Amino acid sequence: MARAVFYGAISLDGYLADKEDRLEWLYRQEGGELVPYDEFYQMIDYTMMGRRTYEAVKRDAELEDIYPEKENYVFSRSGIEVDENLHVVAKDPVEFIKELPANKTVWVVGGGALLKPVIEAGLIEEWWIQIVPILLGEGVPLFLPQANQQKLQLLETEQFGQFAQLHLKK
Repeated sequence: MARAVFYGAISLDGYLADKEDRLEWLYRQEGGELVPYDEFYQMIDYTMMGRRTYEAVKRDAELEDIYPEKENYVFSRSGIEVDENLHVVAKDPVEFIKELPANKTVWVVGGGALLKPVIEAGLIEEWWIQIVPILLGEGVPLFLPQANQQKLQLLETEQFGQFAQLHLKK
């Protein structure tokens, strides 16, 4: 089984995206360019994301290719067209992670619906969460209600401009 990690930014009130599934609020924040994303990106082998996350990143991130040099998977139960460097998966995300090679790392990009069963299965080993000082009021939450509690260990906090990053471990 691959090592599963989470890396992502949320609003102060816990949202990954606004109520229209937009990420523009995030990309306009001062200091985002200071967050050490490249270091994290180099340590992963795979990405996995839900359909809504894929569509939001594709639309708002202004990337030519989404996560080049990585094996990328989009989870969707319906037919969806994706870029050629991505694969559509309709299986259970927990089983998918368990089938990946043990010497690899998979980044669970999001969102909350994809992340929920992975969290409940206790598969996220390490977290990097950047908190942005904005209250969106409503939107796409990072955490959906969980069936069980999980205690995490705070390894480090860092500030990057207006971003506060929590580094946590299971």
